[in-house]
Amino acid sequence: MTEFLSPIPATTLNEAFGTSWDFLLKGGVFMIPLALTSVIGVTAILYKFLSLSRSRVVPDALAGKVADFQELAAADRIEPVLKEFEKGDSTLARLASVAVRHRGKPQRDIILAVEASAREETARLHAGIGVLDIVITVAPLLGLLGTASGLVHIFKGLSDTADHLAIARGIAMALNTTIFGLAIAVPCVVAHGYFTRRIEVLTARLESLLADLAHVCQRPGKQG
Repeated sequence: MTEFLSPIPATTLNEAFGTSWDFLLKGGVFMIPLALTSVIGVTAILYKFLSLSRSRVVPDALAGKVADFQELAAADRIEPVLKEFEKGDSTLARLASVAVRHRGKPQRDIILAVEASAREETARLHAGIGVLDIVITVAPLLGLLGTASGLVHIFKGLSDTADHLAIARGIAMALNTTIFGLAIAVPCVVAHGYFTRRIEVLTARLESLLADLAHVCQRPGKQG
């Protein structure tokens, strides 16, 4: 059992690092912008994971209070909820605060006010998605550009006495940038699809909760 729990030997880690470093060096100068692109892509993915967490958009506890807002108002227990709205620690709190500030107005006016603020919140939810779009487009193109550049240098040295084995190795090395570019783009494509779907789900949940809250906050006796 202890064999499986033993740490990875330092020699194995050094070999893995050395292999990765050699791979990057063989790719040539185009590996530098590709490495920068990979860092940007990873940063964007981590940022979206944090910014689209449920606690930052639709906290479960606050969602329950919004759903029960009418009962809390009837029991005169809404002051703590209103203070939580004013703190604005989440998207739901900020939009609910807008709805509450327009209490007593017709439902249509409340909805219009919430929609105006929701446009800004939607832009926040989509922040970083554009960066992933750019990485998905640029990374494969940089990889292909690096490969094309490497092939040009290889074919310039062709002659009747050329070493075909060396040429084959050169072509293989020239393809390193294409491999690296695709390796950057594929995770970003998956992340982009996941984040886009998550934004849709969270937005639908917000719309449902805020529509109910607007109905509760409307002027008594007015329907829209």
